[in-house]
Amino acid sequence: MSFDFSTFTADSQKALDHIKQEVGMLRTGRASVDMLDSVTVEAYGGRMKLNEVASLSAPDPTLLVISPWDKSLLEAIERGVSISGLDLNPVVDGQIVRIAVAPLTEERRKDMVKLLMRRLEDGRVLLRGIRSETKKEIEDQEGQSGISEDSIAADLDELEKKHKQFMDLIDQIGKVKEKELLTI
Repeated sequence: MSFDFSTFTADSQKALDHIKQEVGMLRTGRASVDMLDSVTVEAYGGRMKLNEVASLSAPDPTLLVISPWDKSLLEAIERGVSISGLDLNPVVDGQIVRIAVAPLTEERRKDMVKLLMRRLEDGRVLLRGIRSETKKEIEDQEGQSGISEDSIAADLDELEKKHKQFMDLIDQIGKVKEKELLTI
């Protein structure tokens, strides 16, 4: 009987998705609608994600355009982007909100790479924790009927292979984002 890795895989995938989201929010100096993923606005008596109340686009590398479906939300969108902590300055322009994205300085790019590395390491720590929990579950099977030491060893090897795959994915995400950050 082999160990069921579905929980490990699901938890690792959630961690990977979280890392992708965290990394996606890092400013690269180029306008990207992903930058606005964390922005919420006060709408209809509650907080809603920006992409739930408006269409987002990046018509050129230095501009983001937000077109709300309900034009009465223009001020709420402007306020939401302003207080988001993304260091962006939204401007209401008729029926849309424009956000100019200034290119990053060389020093700021290096700071962003350092921040990227910290976020990637946080992700690795998260994955190691998931691996550690799963490893304990596998080892706790020792002595149960129908579970041999060989099957435990095989399951631990399989766990390491799966863990390495997720760690490699984090490295790939990091390489792509680092290149993006350092490209002017």
